[in-house]
Amino acid sequence: MKTFCRAVLNYLPRIQGAPSPTEVDIFDGRAAQLPGWQECGFELVQHRSTISDWVDEEALASVHHPEMEELARKMTNADVALVSSHIKRSPKDAQRHHQLSPITFVHSDFAAGYTDLIRRNYHEASEPSPALARHGLTADDVDRATRTVILQFWRNLGEPKMDFPLAFCDARTVTPEDSRAFRVTDYAGSGFSFDALGIVAPEPAGRHRWYAFPELGRDETVAFRTYDTDLVARGETWFTPHSAFRDPEVPVGSPARTSIELRANCLWF
Repeated sequence: MKTFCRAVLNYLPRIQGAPSPTEVDIFDGRAAQLPGWQECGFELVQHRSTISDWVDEEALASVHHPEMEELARKMTNADVALVSSHIKRSPKDAQRHHQLSPITFVHSDFAAGYTDLIRRNYHEASEPSPALARHGLTADDVDRATRTVILQFWRNLGEPKMDFPLAFCDARTVTPEDSRAFRVTDYAGSGFSFDALGIVAPEPAGRHRWYAFPELGRDETVAFRTYDTDLVARGETWFTPHSAFRDPEVPVGSPARTSIELRANCLWF
């Protein structure tokens, strides 16, 4: 199997304490025979956006959010997909808030029970949700969904080779017992608080299988699952561990990573 590089990932230790740096092989996802997001948790997707100005926040909200809703709906066969926001990471964004730097520890975004928070947030929002309005839905409609999948999308907006690319762990090599919930408060100053998952160092050391996609262009995006109510109910791995890692061939900042992330709430009724 072709290797992207060997790199250090920061896991949680199996006993409470400081992060546990672990050197791992990160394989080339382009050269691997991977089955797709429903089995391994992530998938490289060809997707050309109509957006040309990635700095224009209004265009991102009015054009790119609906684009990604449609992509998520097609990929999941959900009845509807809702994208309400996005996160950009770059040196400029990191100056606004340190949590907008690349996240360099092994994690996934949501612990079990996240659907309760989704429903509450739609009901308690101070302003009507443009995502709900686009589809003629209300917060009560979200309550009646029989299944929820969170499919996230990561797109490189900068140079094809960057200092801190993102690696994804094959979900088939991870169990719920490998995770530990922790509280995130007021993420990046957004007011949003939730329980995320830290991932403990595996035993044996090579049990988790890591992949990255070299030289990603703007017409590509990596889709990865961070929640699925069906998998939670069955006690199966509903999350996809991921982490930024240091590419040993790229000096820090030369070039620095510039990327955008979106989260689609995919619903079935």
